[in-house]
Amino acid sequence: METKIRKIGNSLGVTLPKQLIDELHLKSGDKLTIEKKGANLELKPIDPEFEEWAEAYRQANTDYKEVLKELAK
Repeated sequence: METKIRKIGNSLGVTLPKQLIDELHLKSGDKLTIEKKGANLELKPIDPEFEEWAEAYRQANTDYKEVLKELAK
């Protein structure tokens, strides 16, 4: 698939082809992460439920770090 960089206000952006949007079940307002991998860019949809779970895990891991170390022995 091919798309082009377009001027959007004072920024630049890309539009995603409808086929890709449909395949990934994306909708307006969904968030994506973007990573540079070598000379490539990788876009990934963000799953809000997973993000909530991951944040809860990070917080518990921080709050109970010493307890978890003891349990791991």
